[in-house]
Order: sequence, then structure tokens, then C-alpha cells
Amino acid sequence: MHHRWLLLAACFWVIFMFMVASKFITLTFKDPDAYGAKHEPLIATAVTEVEKIHMIKEKSSPGEFQTIGRGFSEDHRHRPLVHVERLELLRNMCQDTSLRNLTHSTVSKFVLDRIFVCDKHKILFCQTPKVGNTQWKKVLIVLNGAFSSIEEIPESIVHDHEKNGLPRLSSFSDSEIQKRLKLYFKFFIVRDPFERLISAFKDKFVHNPRFEPWYRHEIAPGIIRKYRKNRTETRGLQFEDFVRYLGDPNHRWLDLQFGDHIIHWVTYVELCAPCEITYSVVGHHETLEEDAPYILKEAGIDHLVSYPTIPPGITVYNKTKVERYFSGVSKRDIRRLYARFEGDFKLFGYQKPDFLLN
Repeated sequence: MHHRWLLLAACFWVIFMFMVASKFITLTFKDPDAYGAKHEPLIATAVTEVEKIHMIKEKSSPGEFQTIGRGFSEDHRHRPLVHVERLELLRNMCQDTSLRNLTHSTVSKFVLDRIFVCDKHKILFCQTPKVGNTQWKKVLIVLNGAFSSIEEIPESIVHDHEKNGLPRLSSFSDSEIQKRLKLYFKFFIVRDPFERLISAFKDKFVHNPRFEPWYRHEIAPGIIRKYRKNRTETRGLQFEDFVRYLGDPNHRWLDLQFGDHIIHWVTYVELCAPCEITYSVVGHHETLEEDAPYILKEAGIDHLVSYPTIPPGITVYNKTKVERYFSGVSKRDIRRLYARFEGDFKLFGYQKPDFLLN
């Protein structure tokens, strides 16, 4: 009987030791990828860049116009790297104190007047003329329900803000403005700054397709009187006159006379305050074929509307044209112009023109 109990106790002891050993083996050889292992991000660079942007945002200087919320999509890893890099560059340049005078602006009524609102889909679009803004306005007009399709919108309606159904952000109360800036999807489009100025000059002072006589009959004479060197010259406004006006550090006294017409040639900084407002996407005119569908998708409206067809080659940067226009302008005047628009070049990654490097 005594031996039987000893044998039973020995069996229990062996079973106990076996259970302990099994537990030890399980804990020791468990799959490290499934238990406390440090995973590498699926798209390491993209995640890292976005985290850097968030760190920069958290260090915003006191008194800066703060907007937080829908600045970035929910899953950063699915954001194309080019858009991550654009936003990272923008935030880094905004933090560069040596560029502060060129990159920062107050969120004034002038800026709020440039931002169009689509409450139905929670979208804010900042208008930057001469980069395809007419088409984006058409997209928003359809989204707001004024017309059922882009093709139905008369050209005369697009820029008639009494009839196009596009409210400006400035039309809301301060609290409503802040709420929309915090929660809505926000975007704008940029273009090489010098090529944009050429486009503005041609559109308003040469071709004037919308028949806006005040550009030729009021604004052009004002620039000529102040900035034309050869007083015997009787031709209309020349590009070199236009450049001399824009590059003058004292240009603002004429700007005040010209009113809101200056939106076609003032800086992106003055138009949209990109260092004060946290934009979700910054599209580039040069890559609009890819950027337009991406913006629609990020805003959650790609199933509702499409960006109008872009004619082949129209968005490509034309270096030859830029060099031809500036060939008749003095280096001094070009340098002064660049000094004013340097913030736009730096914030959005545009290269300084070759003809300024010599």
C-alpha cells in the first residue's frame, strides 16, 4: 500500500514537471512577430515624413492662426509619397525663421474672400488664379447642387459670385470660420510662380478673353505712368513694365488702387496663408493630371464628380516661354521680382530660374 502511494505521488510529480516544461517551451519559442516584436512600417518613409509634419505642427509659434483636424488623411501610409513630401516641405519652410517675412501672412478678410465653401461635402478651396481655378470652381458648383453637371454651367456664371452658389468663407461668423478651418478638407493649387505671372499678364493685358476693360484702361495706364522708363514709348503695357511694378518694394500703394484685381498676380502666401492654415493637399498645376483625381478621392467626392478633361500638354512647364518673356527684362528687375516671390518658390519646391543663377 505504501509503495502504491509513492508510485502515485511520483506520477503526479512527473506530470507537474512536464506541464511546467511545456509552458517554458511555449513562452521561449513563441513567434516573435506575433508577440511584442518591433514591426517595421509598411511604408517607412511615408510614415516617418508624416510624423515629422505632426511634430512641426505641435511646435507652432504662439499667436499663430491654429487650425487642426482634417489636415491629413486617416491612414497616412496610403498617401502617395509625393504629397507627403510636399506637405513636409511646406511645414519645414514655414518653420524657417529666415524666410518668415516671405512665407507668413495674416488670415485676413482678403484671404477668407479667396476660400470657397462646400458645406455639403465639407470642402474648402482656396482660389489661386491662373492655375486652372475655373475648373475647380465648376466642380464645387456641381457639388453644391447649383447645376447637375459641369457641362451645364455657363461660363458667365462661373465667376459671377452672386449666381454661382459658391459662398466665401468670409461670409460666415468667426466661430463658423474656425469650425470649418478645423474640420473641413482644404486644398489649393500652385504653379511655377514666374510662369503664372506670364499667364496673368497675357490673360489680362494682352488677350483679355473675358472682356474686362478695366485691366487695359485703368490698371495698365497706372503701371505705365509709374514704371515705364522710356516715356516716349506709346505701346500698351509691356511685360517689363509689369515685372518692374511687381518687384517694387513699394508696390502696395498701387495695389490698393487696383483692389481685388491684384489676385491674379499676388503671391500664394498672400492669397491662401499656407503657413497659418493647415491644408490637406497642395496640388501642382504641372502634375494636375495625377493631382486632380487624387484630390477628388481624398475629399471623398470622386464618385460624384470628375475634373474636366485636361488638354494634352497644357499643364507642362514651358521653360522656353519663361526664358523668352524674361529675356527683355533687366537682371536687376528680375532679382527684385524673385525677392518678392521667393517664398512661393521655397514653400512649394520650385527651382530658381537658370537665368538668375548666372
